[in-house]
Amino acid sequence: MLRDKRRAIRCALASAVVTLSAGIIGGATAAQPTSYMSVNITEDFATTLQRMRAAKPGIEKRQQDLLQQRYDLGNHPARGVTMSGGKVIQEGVRIKLPAGVTWDSLASMTPEQIRAKGVFPAGFMPLPHPNHPEGGMVFPKFHIDEIKRQEDRDLTRFDLDYDLPDHFLPEFPAPIYLTTRPDLGDVSHGQLVTIENYYHIFNGILNPKQLEGLRLLVTPFAQQQFNQTEDRRSEHPSRGVTCFDCHANGHTNASTHLVGDIRPEEFRHRIDTPSLRGVNIQRLFGSQRALKTVEDFTEFEQRAAYFDGDPVIATKKGVNILDRGSQVHAMAEFQELLDFPPAPKLDVFGKLIPARATAAELRGQAVFFGKGRCSECHQAPFYTDNLMHNLQVERFYKPQLINNMMASSDGPIKTFPLRGVKDSPPYLHDERLLTLDDTVEFFNVVLETKLTKQQKSDLVAFMRTL
Repeated sequence: MLRDKRRAIRCALASAVVTLSAGIIGGATAAQPTSYMSVNITEDFATTLQRMRAAKPGIEKRQQDLLQQRYDLGNHPARGVTMSGGKVIQEGVRIKLPAGVTWDSLASMTPEQIRAKGVFPAGFMPLPHPNHPEGGMVFPKFHIDEIKRQEDRDLTRFDLDYDLPDHFLPEFPAPIYLTTRPDLGDVSHGQLVTIENYYHIFNGILNPKQLEGLRLLVTPFAQQQFNQTEDRRSEHPSRGVTCFDCHANGHTNASTHLVGDIRPEEFRHRIDTPSLRGVNIQRLFGSQRALKTVEDFTEFEQRAAYFDGDPVIATKKGVNILDRGSQVHAMAEFQELLDFPPAPKLDVFGKLIPARATAAELRGQAVFFGKGRCSECHQAPFYTDNLMHNLQVERFYKPQLINNMMASSDGPIKTFPLRGVKDSPPYLHDERLLTLDDTVEFFNVVLETKLTKQQKSDLVAFMRTL
């Protein structure tokens, strides 16, 4: 009898081990969820390619239907207002309101009333990744095309294309301004800096250590979707991606991804690529990660963000382990030279010079530092307090699944500098706000500031001067 009981216990334990192993190797099971991705790929690449290509039109239609429901995606440029390199910016509130609701009536409600009535605008809700269950880096077509032309390296995903229209994105290639050589203006001269041209553009401007740091920032290394293994999302084996494939010219091209530090998948947040301009005055890095130095950020991106925060997968796909004392430091030293664009209407304290500003811009500045409460986080002269803040936007809506993303809460978000903000659309950490006008409406509701139509218009005019 005792022997039979022992045999039964051994069998039960063996069964549990098999079940647990299946959960870890094959993904989450109902009984045993896992934080790990599958390492052992059981489907051959040709089948994966065919399956995901076939699914692509339906996935992209689902995302475009969501965007059309949320926004006016038309090309409506602002007159006489451009980014620092000359691209026109988009104007107007693009977020669509629920039927029977106006911006004034929405701003007059309490968070509890908005939540109970279900009238929080869809465009204020968190924005899913173009394919949230799959995730991964996705690049705008204009960047893909230029990298193909210069390097013959293909950043096309066979399963997915970028979702937002080009006219809502930063100019490309973006100008590069250096803190060390402001006399030179845009040192890129209209070129996208890559491994092919970085030396020609910067030799004689940077010192050898900075040149080496820049070389590493434009050198391709293996990444989750772009690598040599069968578990990739490029048709052919890939050399990988570079830091400047997202932070193009040390700025941003609005490439998107999912944060690597949240599980399960549906709770992960879409992330906008932040500009690297002005990192020398910043003390936190990453939209929600609160990394304390640009060296931490640089090392973290290569070791973790490139591989969805999974060191097991990183080892399989070819993680690039950077040396902290030389390579990381050199990369950071170059990044810290990247300056904000010129702001000729601002004085040394970051405030408007009255003789150079319009009446609307001066009124907007008064709103920014007064009723709008913007300056409580975005403090002059660089318009950041270098802290994290939780806006608690979940006060306004009930948790819900949106295209396989669970919209429940955003958590603490870094206060990004607003210097040069007109160069960096779309806005907020997940790109949900397409224009500065949308951003003003969002904060007017979330902060309950009850600005008038004129005050909101003036506030946008002021932010365009930063």
